[in-house]
Amino acid sequence: MIDLHTHSTVSDGSEAPGRVVELAAEAGCTALALTDHDSLDGLGEAKRVAAELGVRLVPGCEVSCRKPAPPSGAPRIEGSVHVLVYFVEPGPGPFQDELVTLRGDRAVRNRELAARLAELGTGVTYDDVVAEAVDEGGIGRPHFARALVKAGAAQDIDDAFDRYLADGRPGYVPKARLDPPDVARLAHASRGVAVLAHPLSTGLNPQHLERLVAELAEGGLDGMEAVYSSYTPDQRSVLRRMAARTGLVATGGSDFHGSFKPGLFVGTGRGDLDVPGEMLDALEARRG
Repeated sequence: MIDLHTHSTVSDGSEAPGRVVELAAEAGCTALALTDHDSLDGLGEAKRVAAELGVRLVPGCEVSCRKPAPPSGAPRIEGSVHVLVYFVEPGPGPFQDELVTLRGDRAVRNRELAARLAELGTGVTYDDVVAEAVDEGGIGRPHFARALVKAGAAQDIDDAFDRYLADGRPGYVPKARLDPPDVARLAHASRGVAVLAHPLSTGLNPQHLERLVAELAEGGLDGMEAVYSSYTPDQRSVLRRMAARTGLVATGGSDFHGSFKPGLFVGTGRGDLDVPGEMLDALEARRG
């Protein structure tokens, strides 16, 4: 069993990088990918713990992308489009250099989001949000959600997203600046691979999604997340077959965020997640 999608306090998770590795070992994972948003900063700590516990650590991160134009005849993509990048190590490189720019964009977005929430009368300040994060550079919307709950502007994290933070809600401020093929190109230039994360988040039906996935495959993506915590067995099967038809590697992961996404566990997701190690082997074979 492996897990190729987890987050730590370096971005919007509640557990330190080393603790995420410990949880993977406790769950019986042989390999784990740490995929914090726009950052590889947690990999040093995670590698040290992984070496001690005998878990293979796969370096990774997650990048938010601009929504592609929908395939002909498909409706507008309503949800998010994220790409997971694997096998890229910290240090200089085309993709790593782009991460520096993305973190700068994130910092600007966070200030704008705090100002937007103040205008909406939530009572939340930027300092309130910083207090919810371990590292100011890793602030994401879950930290804003927690601040909204503490201020009494939302009942819980899900309610904070529904009221203010989700795409289309009054507090939403976009930050994506790359298209998925851009991420794939940069990943390949740094000897990594690129995978479409949680594809059902696009909101497209299976027919339209497959056409989009085929276009993204032509644009350079290497894989698609099919075995995902919140997907049913039938949905996972549909996505695995879709990946095969479009020439992509099917991957999987829990999308663990700790207390920011209650009920999700490293390795096992909601209890029925089982990502086979063969998926990592197939993904590694795509490295050029």
